[in-house]
Amino acid sequence: MDAKTTQAFVDQVWQDSIVSNLVEYIKIPNKSPHFDPDWAEHGYMEEAVSLIHGWCAEQDIAGMQMEVVRLDGRTPLIFMEIPGTDPNSDDVILLYGHLDKQPEMTGWADDLGPWKPVIKDGKLYGRGGADDGYAAFSSLTAIKALQEQTIPHARCVVIIEACEESGSYDLPHYIEHLRERIGIPSLVICLDSGAGNYEQLWLTVSLRGMASGTLRADVLNEGVHSGYASGVVPSSFRVLKKLTSRLEDETTGRVLPDELYAEIPQQRLDQTRAMAAALGDAIYQAYPFTDGVEPMAENNYERLLNRSWRPALSYTGIGGVPEIQDAGNVLRPFTELKLSMRLPPTLDGDQAAAFMKELLEKDPPENAKVEFQADQAACGWSAPEIAPWLHQSLEAASQAFYGKSVMYMGEGGTIPFMAMLGDYFPEAQFMITGVLGPNSNAHGPNEFLHIPFAQKLTACVARVIADHCQRDN
Repeated sequence: MDAKTTQAFVDQVWQDSIVSNLVEYIKIPNKSPHFDPDWAEHGYMEEAVSLIHGWCAEQDIAGMQMEVVRLDGRTPLIFMEIPGTDPNSDDVILLYGHLDKQPEMTGWADDLGPWKPVIKDGKLYGRGGADDGYAAFSSLTAIKALQEQTIPHARCVVIIEACEESGSYDLPHYIEHLRERIGIPSLVICLDSGAGNYEQLWLTVSLRGMASGTLRADVLNEGVHSGYASGVVPSSFRVLKKLTSRLEDETTGRVLPDELYAEIPQQRLDQTRAMAAALGDAIYQAYPFTDGVEPMAENNYERLLNRSWRPALSYTGIGGVPEIQDAGNVLRPFTELKLSMRLPPTLDGDQAAAFMKELLEKDPPENAKVEFQADQAACGWSAPEIAPWLHQSLEAASQAFYGKSVMYMGEGGTIPFMAMLGDYFPEAQFMITGVLGPNSNAHGPNEFLHIPFAQKLTACVARVIADHCQRDN
């Protein structure tokens, strides 16, 4: 495969049609079902499906068949099949992406917004372009780049789901429904992960799991004047503070229960050291810290392990607390906190959620009424050992299109699809990558897609698909 020809083709497709279609895609508030239970009625998901399906259908890819698969009561899924150049081979590559989005979030810059696409300095701002609207466009463009040069490739199956940001709870049903049509992939390519910088190819080799839910403490049946009740009635907020202290050290942020930890493999420790050496202080400088705030942990190596292999607790929501302007002198009857516990890649999410429920509900302070209602549990994922051909291909692709070596990283987020596919296809190799690099801020304000980086990543995917076909030669 000629690198210059490939990159030129990819850049042209991005310039001619991908960016403009992503601009229209960002305008659609197609929030994932967890954030928009009435998604079907609102029609935004259908609008996004129609936009992406329409672009894919226009691509002149030899033999491609595609359809929108619909199972009753579930989000739709775009399914594409591209035959391999060898009709006698049953080898298959599975490429994955999703088109549902996180909610708006506050804090966007004045000239930006979640549904307002803006291009500045080679970055496309707006919700969902990088997470993960570009995946379908990038996948087909990589395949088309090979066909333009008559380069052999295996049969490719592309799946674009619409439920990932809600935990991919619909995806297992589609995998089972389509299992015979998918076949048994020898390579899975997922374009929904991150990058340590925008200067080289990054491969994700582990993902943390997650256990989240709402912790609530009730102390009264109704609010009571604080002058009358305080000192007699326990504060529901203080009850929750005591309960969460069972989970984390409030001084250091370290999660306390041993049950939420897992052994870190030596290979992952070595890869983390290499990543820490490559990125240095950029590891924490990428975050939009308020002036004077210092990062956790004593060095960058430990920070990376904290982010990739150790449990960590976040408080993502609070209930029962009025806005400041509405706050009176009232001892409130209850407080509730939304807890999000990130878990080591090899820890079972359901077991962790069950452990948290038992730990938080037993022996409540002041005998308050306490309940932890788990709402999401997802297992993490740790990649199988990378085959020599895949490492060589990734290295060659990174050098050809970025001019630097490939890097391997553990990612702090959760992609439930990966654990699921790892169980379905344990012999497959995995290329888990993506465009969510420094400051791209997936799920937060000012999310952006780094267009030049995404173009080079598309070319890297083409190189790996080509090398996959030649791996036994």
